[in-house]
Amino acid sequence: MDDSRCNARSTDGTALRTRDPNPVSGMCGICIRDCKVLCMISKSAFRGHEVLYPTNEYFGQSTASANKDFGLDWSHLQLLAALQGAEGIEADSDVALFPNADASTSVGGIPLKVPMLIAGLGSTAVAKNHWEGISMGSAMAGTIQTVGENVVAMDSNSVITKGEITKAPDLKFRVDSYRKFWDGKHGDIVIQTNVEDQRLGVDTYAISKLEVNVIERKWGQGAKSIGGEVRLKTLDRAKLLKSRGYVVLPDPEDPTVQEAFKEGTFKTFERHSRVGMPDMSIVEDIEWLREQGAKKVFLKTGAYRPAATAFALKVASEANIEMLTLDGAGGGTGMSPMAHMNELSTPTVYLAAQVLKGCQILKKKGKHVPDISIAGGFIHEAQVVKAIAMSNFGDGPFFKAVAVARSPLTAAMKADYFMQLAKDGKLPKGFVEDYTDDPEKFFVASTHLKHEYGNRYKEIPKPAIGVYTYYERIRVGIQQLIAGMRKFKLDLVDRDDLMVLSPLAAEVTGLRMPHQVEADVFDKMLG
Repeated sequence: MDDSRCNARSTDGTALRTRDPNPVSGMCGICIRDCKVLCMISKSAFRGHEVLYPTNEYFGQSTASANKDFGLDWSHLQLLAALQGAEGIEADSDVALFPNADASTSVGGIPLKVPMLIAGLGSTAVAKNHWEGISMGSAMAGTIQTVGENVVAMDSNSVITKGEITKAPDLKFRVDSYRKFWDGKHGDIVIQTNVEDQRLGVDTYAISKLEVNVIERKWGQGAKSIGGEVRLKTLDRAKLLKSRGYVVLPDPEDPTVQEAFKEGTFKTFERHSRVGMPDMSIVEDIEWLREQGAKKVFLKTGAYRPAATAFALKVASEANIEMLTLDGAGGGTGMSPMAHMNELSTPTVYLAAQVLKGCQILKKKGKHVPDISIAGGFIHEAQVVKAIAMSNFGDGPFFKAVAVARSPLTAAMKADYFMQLAKDGKLPKGFVEDYTDDPEKFFVASTHLKHEYGNRYKEIPKPAIGVYTYYERIRVGIQQLIAGMRKFKLDLVDRDDLMVLSPLAAEVTGLRMPHQVEADVFDKMLG
């Protein structure tokens, strides 16, 4: 593994002049004065700390992630197919069909039709721009949508009286959007709270005014560990957010900064939120939330060092938290620093192994083990099945679902963009030839949704259909995989259904390599 890409990444809009960079520094083998290409170093000479983040030009219309090879990922695990028998269904060729496999799950007592939930999309512009599609699509798919941190204070129309939120129209919009197509049973809307949210009383407002059932405390995420960041495009907005207690850089109240902004030297301010300093008082905090009316309490934390992961499990156990989400390195939805996504935090498979070690200890001691959702780069049904199987030591999986954000957001963004292309008559020729230029036809789930929702179908925005259809692909893909393993219920897949493809994967996960799986079966069966 080398660092040849550290000086030129698509995420920050940088490039190299030559094709053979130094593998250590990432610089061109020969760097010349008269080069018009902006590498990370040269762009930093002009824009400084702006280059720490994904490129400004796409803020609000993009998501970003790590593009570093962490040396171990879900591709290093392989699912084992089976030939004989069937578990979870009658072993009959006319019954054991993959459409009859059950890909549903339950987290924290909430049934989900698909074992994938949105871990949190908050105040960043890209989430706001595509909220209806994401939330309605999630509700129709029967899974959880989490409203991420900072939404209330970022809303210019929020009313804050004596430091407490008394009106939060954007938060209400986000809750109402989800509930418009929610069946009241599968999934739910979750409100996530960080330091600023707690100070404003967002939790009690959501419980009392919006009748929200689930509050989630947030300690961090795999994309970064310094709090949330967004960009602000106007001076007035920067001043407003500073007045509401946020860290805004550069200081919008500084006259020299105001002059530079008006002259166009820089075009956006940065808003940063504070990080929590959790201790065991969180147990009392969870009890207090329940007293306020929270029916369920979740906790979301990042891919911190092993001691922090153990601490999160300890708190979640002692506070009887219903679900704990742990987020591996490294993807974000807004402007997470690229060095955080690539170089800081524990990669997902390593984190999963640590979490499972902790869960086993808690269970052995007879202590409460919360349902776990694991996050960190999941986009594919095989990754989901592998994670859940890895967590099942024989009496049910510790990982009940995986948590995502970027993949359903991408589905919403792409659906929205192609709707605009269709409206403007600019769809790609190959797309039209394959799927027509009619949205009622190129969204394959349209017919099903028309039948299910009848006259209400016209109220469904097309990006929501895109998100629903993506989840549908995941659900059917899981059905096919677990049927191929002859496990017709998702919670039946376990570690015996897995092998690993490298010694490192074997060491980290405790799973066997292909030559070690059932190594004695040939002597027993044929000897």
